[in-house]
Amino acid sequence: MLFLTVFAKILSAHAPDQSYIFLRFQESAMSGRYEITTDDLNEVLDLDLKRGLPVGDLTPHLQKIQEYVLKKSSFSSKEHGVYEIRFTEPSILRGGSLGDYVQLNFELEGVEEIPEKLQVRYAAIFDKLPKHQGMLVIAYDWKAGIHNNEAIPTLVFSSSDTEQDLPTTKSASLIIGFVAMIKLGVWHIWIGFDHILFLFALLLPSVLVSRGEGDLPLENPQTGGWKAADQFKPAFVNVVKIVTCFTIAHTITLSLASLEIVTLPSRLVESIIAISIALAALHNLSPLVAGKEWIIGFFFGLFHGFGFAGVLAEKGFGGDFLIWTLLGFNLGVELGQLVIIAVIFPVLFLLRKTLLYPKILILGSVSLILISIYWFIERAFDIDFPVGGYILRALGMM
Repeated sequence: MLFLTVFAKILSAHAPDQSYIFLRFQESAMSGRYEITTDDLNEVLDLDLKRGLPVGDLTPHLQKIQEYVLKKSSFSSKEHGVYEIRFTEPSILRGGSLGDYVQLNFELEGVEEIPEKLQVRYAAIFDKLPKHQGMLVIAYDWKAGIHNNEAIPTLVFSSSDTEQDLPTTKSASLIIGFVAMIKLGVWHIWIGFDHILFLFALLLPSVLVSRGEGDLPLENPQTGGWKAADQFKPAFVNVVKIVTCFTIAHTITLSLASLEIVTLPSRLVESIIAISIALAALHNLSPLVAGKEWIIGFFFGLFHGFGFAGVLAEKGFGGDFLIWTLLGFNLGVELGQLVIIAVIFPVLFLLRKTLLYPKILILGSVSLILISIYWFIERAFDIDFPVGGYILRALGMM
């Protein structure tokens, strides 16, 4: 508790009296951005930047800001010397009570390979605000298993410590990054409510067989075209096959989208993912492809793959180590799905012959259809219904 109290300010994503350097390490490229508040820039450069200003209003002051940052910071290595900083399009981050952060995006020129160690100099703001701190955050480093990091600093600069060495992961094993991709895949399937509900729609009839299959008597007439499966193992193996077909399908489209061979509009993909839940649930009420549920899993898995590609793109994964990224992420998704199956399937199997199961099948499927239609309308027509916000606030997620 004492440690967390003392270092709470350092560990926060953005805090008062701090500016930031976010670095991205790729196979043969280094890039990043500086983030400095408009208040601090006003103080050190005698500007009059207002909070809430459009990024276009930076243009008259941009050269002065960039020249100041270039004078006060640098990146170098023993192998290369000083890297030239090439600024790209700037942006602005709204920081709420902390003010706005001017984001100076940049690329380092002349990078042929990642050096063993990067020497970083950062002395911005300290000349006017000596208690100021500069935080260097590694936002992306595949080999280190770091992606989309915005909060954990690696180096902390102060007025008395403006030059520091940053060890890189040039010689690191691919295993670390690969394991990180597996974890990301597992985590994404566990927090992806639409993917989980689609999986649940496939699981509901997994402990049943079509009336036309086998010679078992119909235990529950209320279950429509289904009757209870007789044995655990065949039913379990069947549902694993269905989910594996889903994984194979989304692997195909995730790869095609990541390689930019085939791309689809995000709104179309997310809308189809939403409606896939309704169609899978409708199959539970009136079997559409009895005994061939793998067709549903495979067909809609193609569209879920495009959705997964959007996740990787949002987290900044590009062409570096792409094969390992796709392999690890898909493996993680499959493992995450198998864990869900291992938890839910035994419970459903135990309940399959009870009077409760027809109600679970019918009410569960109808609920899935309603949720699916709700999401479809939101995504297809770009409507933000307030119900979702109320639910998330009730769950403490907003």
